Amino acid sequence: MTKKAYASLKPGLSMRHVLCLGWKLLILVSLILCVWAFLRIQQYSQSMGSSASVALPRRTRVSDYHFRGDPKIAFLFLVRKNLPLDFLWESFFENVDKAKYSIYIHSEPGFLFDESTTRSIFFNRQLKNSIKVAWGEESMIEAERLLFEEALQDPANQRFVLLSDSCVPLYNFSYIYNYLQNSPRSFVDSFLDKKDVRYNPKMSPFLPKNKWRKGSQWVTLIRRHAEVMVDDEIVISIFRRFCKRRPPDDESKGKKNLKLQKQHNCIPDEHYMQTLLAMNDLEAELERRTVTYTLWNQSMGNAENEAWHPFTYSYADAGPQQIKIIKDIDNVYYETESRREWCSNNSTSVPCFVFARKFSQGAALRLLSQGIVGNFDISALMDTP
Repeated sequence: MTKKAYASLKPGLSMRHVLCLGWKLLILVSLILCVWAFLRIQQYSQSMGSSASVALPRRTRVSDYHFRGDPKIAFLFLVRKNLPLDFLWESFFENVDKAKYSIYIHSEPGFLFDESTTRSIFFNRQLKNSIKVAWGEESMIEAERLLFEEALQDPANQRFVLLSDSCVPLYNFSYIYNYLQNSPRSFVDSFLDKKDVRYNPKMSPFLPKNKWRKGSQWVTLIRRHAEVMVDDEIVISIFRRFCKRRPPDDESKGKKNLKLQKQHNCIPDEHYMQTLLAMNDLEAELERRTVTYTLWNQSMGNAENEAWHPFTYSYADAGPQQIKIIKDIDNVYYETESRREWCSNNSTSVPCFVFARKFSQGAALRLLSQGIVGNFDISALMDTP
């Protein structure tokens, strides 16, 4: 039996030769995989570099190291075109010391804020380097970064409030100024949603899933965190590459539509700022809540197309009782984290919200009539631009 076994190996390769050949093949495959992985990393690095190269140019920033005087709040308005509630904000800023605030507006390129389109307090406040913005696209956070960058040029700006064209203040300037300046923290709605499907696994080598956050884009930042946002070229590059909104479902496109609907879906402005601060280990410096109230309604239709949309307040919805309900909120519950955020400022209990959205012109008019933001002058409203 032994002789037969030996004889069967003799014409071909010996067991020793087979093992040697196997090891050589294993080493060769390992080398090929290493080379492939190296080339993939190089390719990704080049593409990330290419993305960064098309980023909007950054200017030299004025340092606030030697700043002395009253700190300002920079009000950053991210608007579609005009500012439909300018009459309300004009009343809000009326008789306020101009050394305590700044105004910046990002609007549609080419739109001018002058005597024909707005009120005097907003003349020439728009950015000269504005870009075309599309909802749910990366252009939204690029526009935000432009606003913060412009505001950082003034060393007196120490707090930065991002507002939409439908935002309203719930208190007068003095109250909001003290509320924001007395806190050493940024106010950023930020939470971990374990059921969230917007995280793209392709991010994992550079942005781990445990740093992925979600929240409202309407943030209020201290100066240091605003600088982190403007100086970022790493997280923004990852978002440009892997966090993109899936195109709307369009059956008329046939097979192309089916392919598009298989794309990963991500809304950049609902994740970027929160994830950026988490990546920089700055969450301990945050109040993890927004100071801008939004009432959300869920649209009911096809189960696959159900979505949450912000409720728009009309004149009838902006009465004293409705506004009091908002102003009386003193905590926010985050179901995905089983976390209740009690609203405080330097260990003192405070209302959670000092701004709200989305308010129509009629609703804003009713706020004025209630004297919430300042003295009401009906004649000023008659003098519309």
